[in-house]
Amino acid sequence: MINREKLVTRHNPKLAAIDYCSPFTVGNGNFAFTADITGMQTLYSNYEKIFPLCTMAEWAWHTTSRNPNEEGDLILTEYNHVGRTVRYPVDKKLGNEGVYNWLRHNPHKFNLARIFLVANGKEISAEDIVSISQVLHIYEGRLQSNFTVNGQKIMVETICDFETDTLGFSVKADENINIRIAFPYGFHGISASDWSSANKHFSTVQQNAIMRQMDDICYFANFCGTEKISQVDEHIFELDKKEITVNFCEKNFAKNCENNLSFDSLKKRTILGWHKFWQNCGIVDFSQSTDKRAAELERRVILSLYLCRIQSCGNLPPAETGLTLNSWYGRFHLEMHPWHSAFWAIYGNFDLLEKSFAWYKKVLPKAKANAQINGYKGARWQKQVCPNGTDSPSLIAPLLVWQQPHILYMLDLVYKNGNKNVDFLAEYWEIIKETADFMCDFLHYENGQYNLVAPLIPAQEEHNPIKVKNPTFELEYFRYGLKIAVKFANLLNFDELSQNWQKVYEKIAKPSQKNGVYLAHENCPTTFVEFNRDHPSMLGALGFLPKNRVDETIMQQTLQKVLECWQMETMWGWDFAMMSMTANLLGLSNLAVDLLLMETPKNVYLTNGNNFQQTREDLPLYLPGNGSLLWAVAKLLNNLPNGWSANFEGIVIYN
Repeated sequence: MINREKLVTRHNPKLAAIDYCSPFTVGNGNFAFTADITGMQTLYSNYEKIFPLCTMAEWAWHTTSRNPNEEGDLILTEYNHVGRTVRYPVDKKLGNEGVYNWLRHNPHKFNLARIFLVANGKEISAEDIVSISQVLHIYEGRLQSNFTVNGQKIMVETICDFETDTLGFSVKADENINIRIAFPYGFHGISASDWSSANKHFSTVQQNAIMRQMDDICYFANFCGTEKISQVDEHIFELDKKEITVNFCEKNFAKNCENNLSFDSLKKRTILGWHKFWQNCGIVDFSQSTDKRAAELERRVILSLYLCRIQSCGNLPPAETGLTLNSWYGRFHLEMHPWHSAFWAIYGNFDLLEKSFAWYKKVLPKAKANAQINGYKGARWQKQVCPNGTDSPSLIAPLLVWQQPHILYMLDLVYKNGNKNVDFLAEYWEIIKETADFMCDFLHYENGQYNLVAPLIPAQEEHNPIKVKNPTFELEYFRYGLKIAVKFANLLNFDELSQNWQKVYEKIAKPSQKNGVYLAHENCPTTFVEFNRDHPSMLGALGFLPKNRVDETIMQQTLQKVLECWQMETMWGWDFAMMSMTANLLGLSNLAVDLLLMETPKNVYLTNGNNFQQTREDLPLYLPGNGSLLWAVAKLLNNLPNGWSANFEGIVIYN
């Protein structure tokens, strides 16, 4: 038996000095609070340009009112798809820029509030803070911050309720230290905060709550533990106690919250919740390994589990920066969903993945409309979306298709690794059917085979959409997705559909190769000369996908070619996990480990565990890197190289 508490706590992240790149976050999967070295957001302006400090919730989305140049319909871009005209929201047309930009920016996630300390009524500066000792107790979901301000020792304890969108703060300090809360206007940028538009929103005290009104949203900050809320400025308030809890929601219930939202009850419930999680999730211990890198890989695994539990298991597919700050206006990207979250089905927590499937049901009508606008059957899943399922105009997003089989793949993971019940599949049958119907209709039959033809952009987003044909990864993924759909249809006795999908599945074109390596797509003979950057997506055809018709010798040569010529600094966090999966399935276990731990700008894991995309100022964290790391590690466990030893529990091992 693994001593899970000992394993987890030895990786508690700690700071003894301010680290603007590595603030700590507490959360519960649907809500998160990112804190500076004080356990609050006291040094907000110091962090703002490097790693904005936000308080975010899944339900907290803001839409700005349109002005005249943002009104009207979006002008779509026309393409020729094997003889018929199709239209997508791709190009920003002259005179239509306002509409295009407004639709890209709205709705967006926003920062609910800044919660911070003041001394003698004044902001505390970074220079005022010394003697720092901060520990994130990840086994308990509790942040403890000790520091000194102007000779006064201060201790702050920060927690996020495991069940509700509630924060708890306990501040041990003299009378001259107080807690304040400030509210910004919503913003689509990385900080999710506009502090310069005070006249666009309203903050009103109502008993032990502050009501917030901002364009299309009204929400409340409900306080427990405080008796008086003093208004300092139009959107800044001071609290009269140093031990408080604040709940954020769309209702005012502060007067009824004393029993279940006091700091003590919050702390007990949070610690119990985290204990239960750590005792039941899949986990791996590398401490008996002789490889010097084992401790670092173990650290990345444990901290990634923590980060994914607070950011990548909510009711919506996660955004690439989760609930920490805004990436791409806070919208989530469906092509990243498995990289964020698929590992949960392998780590014994399939329910944490399945939670987000309800969203696919909710937006299925939008996905069907997305297909029907161009005359396709079924449902075409969006790429860059918000909770209501509206797609985003983009030079790339509307032309991607590799997100299409994801929901089939993830349903299959849950079915195989936890919910082995035909009733479970029946619940999602409409999604399965509509997803597979689109895939079959989107494929073009020509010369005895089904092809993926222009316009489309593959996972490697470097290609001209009108030149792409039969991208290697997408071909194999469509084929595998349809194979899953056929299996589900057979289990549910939809024989006619099963037979129709089977006919397509069996005749999908084979991936193209040249000189013994797989190409990015059929019309790209210069893959390794002109397009040796971004995602080497052809590798996903074996590794991300299980063994299939892909030739293992050719794939091994392809992997070697990528390692020889690819511009590694252009890769993204999940690429290293994808390559590791490929190497592992080819039996190259040493290489699989090397790839996971490769030292390159976008494979950096900071003190707080975040996968940092070092060359991107807009991505100080990148959660698909964390989720894909966990997935790749699980696949490694049955094929560890010399010097590596793993003790693991609750992880399903298969390829």
